[in-house]
Amino acid sequence: MGQGYVGLPLAVRAAQLGHRVVGLDTNAGRVRALACGSSPVEDVRSAELGPLLQAGAYRPTASPEDVAGFDVAVIAVPTPLSEGVPDLSHVLTAGRLVGRHLREGALVVLESTSYPGTTRSVLGAVLEEVSGLRMGAQFALGFSPERIDPGNRMWTLATTPKLVSGIDAASLQRTAAFYSGLVDSVVPVGRCEEAELAKLLENTFRAVNIALVNELAEVARDTGLNLREALGAAATKPFGFMRFDPGPGIGGHCLPIDPVYLSWWAAQARGEGSRMIDLAAQINSARPAYVVRRVTDHLAGRGRALAGARVLLLGLAYKPGSSDLRESPALEVARHLAVAGAQVSAADPFVDPDSVPPALDGVRLTSATAGELAAADAVVLMTDHDVFDYGQVAARAAFVLDCRGRLADRLTATVEQL
Repeated sequence: MGQGYVGLPLAVRAAQLGHRVVGLDTNAGRVRALACGSSPVEDVRSAELGPLLQAGAYRPTASPEDVAGFDVAVIAVPTPLSEGVPDLSHVLTAGRLVGRHLREGALVVLESTSYPGTTRSVLGAVLEEVSGLRMGAQFALGFSPERIDPGNRMWTLATTPKLVSGIDAASLQRTAAFYSGLVDSVVPVGRCEEAELAKLLENTFRAVNIALVNELAEVARDTGLNLREALGAAATKPFGFMRFDPGPGIGGHCLPIDPVYLSWWAAQARGEGSRMIDLAAQINSARPAYVVRRVTDHLAGRGRALAGARVLLLGLAYKPGSSDLRESPALEVARHLAVAGAQVSAADPFVDPDSVPPALDGVRLTSATAGELAAADAVVLMTDHDVFDYGQVAARAAFVLDCRGRLADRLTATVEQL
């Protein structure tokens, strides 16, 4: 259930290894594209879909009735935030649908990220209510958090160790057995609650450390120091240090959202959230506005106002080599610039123009040509795609704000690091 960045690679992998897979998604356009053999995510090549569709091993559908008769149901639906509060509406909807078709002896697995207790107390409760069956006694229930890193060719679904857990020993065994047939290694975790916490911990660790270097980047600049050089020096230590680099903010489904789930859960469970997580979120969420402030300050130094200035953003996706726009800081930077009256253009060869949010209707999509670079009053490197010609960027642009450290060896009066 869910045929996006998480559900589709899993569905295709399972179908390739001999399972008969029904891929349910509420997005009818996505289902039509999949049925025609067109993959909407870069981790699944369109060429992989054709043989599976023809063999009947994989069947995408938007019809809930098509899930009837399942042996294993995997729920990989979004778990967004709604005004800073976890929104489990998609999990509940999926649970009700699964519950209507749940048979004795079946296995249900949640892959969607959520706070500890979700699998047992939220999903399990709705499955029991709708089906009339008892979890553990009549059906197995497990949690196996997704660890998809879009575009990563080394650590794929198959090669990344997979955490597996269950609401009881039998459910853990069933969940581990299912995934053992799909991935290279599984890592059993005694209870769903600890596995749920582990998933949140993975991304909170990253978000907190990114916040640290984001703040230190501002401190270093204000004191005339080069943080990236210091990071490179510190990273030579073979133990006790892990390098994180500053940037224009954090993006993707995980980093901006998972830590909030953890702090919210802590507040509900013990009456107090996490001060460190909350502070890290504040620091990271302030970065897009800081990017705009730096552009504004540079233009002001040249006697130009941001209003009316031509600003070219290089990259809209949240990570290089990807088309993924989820929570991308580039979108927030573009919005801030447009609201301030700038003429905003953006170049991202990976992004489908139809996927750009309506809120950015005033942003002109273009290519990073020599003419576009030269015509801009300011160029902001938001996503360091390898396809950009960085020599040309440094040579042609009147000013470049490098948010990713890609031009660290080309710093001049007209090329600055964030």
